[in-house]
This record gives sequence, structure tokens and C-alpha cells, in this order.
Amino acid sequence: MDKIAVLIPCYNEEKTIAKVVADAKAALPEAVVYVYDNNSTDRTVETAQAAGAVIRHEYVQGKGNVIRRMFREIEASCYIMVDGDDTYPMEFAPQMVDQVLHYNADMVVGDRLSSTYFSENKRPFHNMGNSLVRSSINRLFDCEVKDIMTGFRAFSYGFVKTFPVLSKGFEIETEMTIHAVYNHMQIGNVIVDYRDRPEGSVSKLNTYSDGFRVLGTIFRLYRDYKPFGFFSILALLLAAVSALFFVPVLLEYLSTGLVLKFPTLIVCGFVMLAAIQSFFAGLMLSNMAQKNRRDFEYRFNLVCEKERRRRDKKREKK
Repeated sequence: MDKIAVLIPCYNEEKTIAKVVADAKAALPEAVVYVYDNNSTDRTVETAQAAGAVIRHEYVQGKGNVIRRMFREIEASCYIMVDGDDTYPMEFAPQMVDQVLHYNADMVVGDRLSSTYFSENKRPFHNMGNSLVRSSINRLFDCEVKDIMTGFRAFSYGFVKTFPVLSKGFEIETEMTIHAVYNHMQIGNVIVDYRDRPEGSVSKLNTYSDGFRVLGTIFRLYRDYKPFGFFSILALLLAAVSALFFVPVLLEYLSTGLVLKFPTLIVCGFVMLAAIQSFFAGLMLSNMAQKNRRDFEYRFNLVCEKERRRRDKKREKK
């Protein structure tokens, strides 16, 4: 089992991967650096291997699939995940490791948005998207995470071995953040510099399609993790639509004593029934979500106990 594992998911990063590996080794000399190649068609693998990284592969395309493979295979007390595009300076990694190993953090966020991201990043829609996602999640989940979509993070053993990876692509960072917030994990924050990709290095992120995937992930996870809030909003909308169309029918009845729009009245009744059903569905699903959280706490404690015993055995051997 490694003390520190640096995990670098890669797809066609020939121009930058050698520097990222070298910087990781310089910043964390005791770490093992793993490069997980995701079907690169350039010389990423050869370059990373020459720089001294351990090479592994994930053949199903997508960053989420790569992270699922990394988290399954690697055993370490602390994990540093960083992109292979050389946009994150590795000199901030020791601070992140320190929060995991000595201050019990489960996830440490490399916060770009509080430093140089908006001046360095030349894609305005990315800037807007990051701000939108951050404000949406902080409001929906009542938290204050500074950077939701950063690719520079540190994790504890407990987080890695209990995180259910459901996303396939770049929306994985959003899923990680919501998982940590919802389960009341300790989230640390280290402000890091951000630099734009060097010339000749091409981003794999599609602003529009990946942006919509991220928004879809927020919608899905809010429904799954906060079902009472989600279905209460739906119930309120349905009830408002029902009342809106019912008011003219009611006013007409009060003035004439007749109901001339029976189809409208019937539809209003069914829509109000749907609102009531939605509200009670939220109640039931909320109870199920609470049970899932209790089950997660039990599993999380088992994993953390396993890690504690490994550390104790290591100390005894020394």
C-alpha cells in the first residue's frame, strides 16, 4: 500500500505529461505517480513512462471511467488527482496531502476560482459555467465549496473506497463534490494557481455538450440526494398550474352558478392529485435517502477502521 499516490488520468497529453510527472515527483518525492492512459493515439504512454510514471490503462473512453478504474486498483493512505495538461502547479500538492494525512480531511479541493482562473482561462463560457455550477450546488445543497469542477484534488482512503462512480465523463468532478457534501465529509480547500494550457495542447472538454451533462448531473443528484426538496418543488409547480386554471372556472361558477368548462375542471383535479402524489413521493423517498445515508456511514466507518488498522500495523513494524 502506498503512502501517497498521484493519479493522472490522460488522453492525448504528449506535450505536457512529462512535465506533470516530473513536477509531481519533485513536489512529493515519497509518492508513486500513476498515469492512466485512456486510449491515447499520440506518444503519451511512452513519454510518461520515460518520465518515471507507472503506466496503467482504461479502455472504456471517458474521464469518469478512468477514475473508477484508478479508485478500484490503487491502495494508498492519500491520493492526489491531477489532470495531465499542466494547468495545475504541483507545488500546492504537499499542502493538500497534509490536510488529508494530519487534519482528517476526506477531500481537499484545489481552488482555482479564488486565484488566477478567470484571468488565465481564455474561454469565457467556461468561466460562466464554473460560476453557474458553483452557485447552483452551493444553493441547492446549502454548502460553501469554492471550486466545484477543479481537476486538482486530494482524497482520503475512506473517500476513495466508498465513492460510487456513476458518471462516465467530465461531470465526475461535480459528482464527487455533491457526494462529499451530502455525506457530511470533511472538505478542505487550498487556493492554487491556474495556468492555461500551453500552446499546442488541446482541451478535450466540449463547452456545450459537457456543460449540459454537468447540469444534468446536478439535476439527477439533487433528485436522488434531496428527494423531499425536489418533489416538493414539483408539487408546488403542479399545484400552482392547477390553481391557475381553476380560478376562472370558480369565478364563472360564482357569477352564473354554472360550470361551463368541465374538461378544464377535470384536468385541474388530476393535476392537483399529481401534486399531492408528488409531495408524498418526496416524503417516502426522503426516508429511503436517510436510510441510505445511515448505511453509508456504517460502510464508511468499516473502511476507515480497516485503514486505521493498517497504519497501526505499519507503526508496530517500525
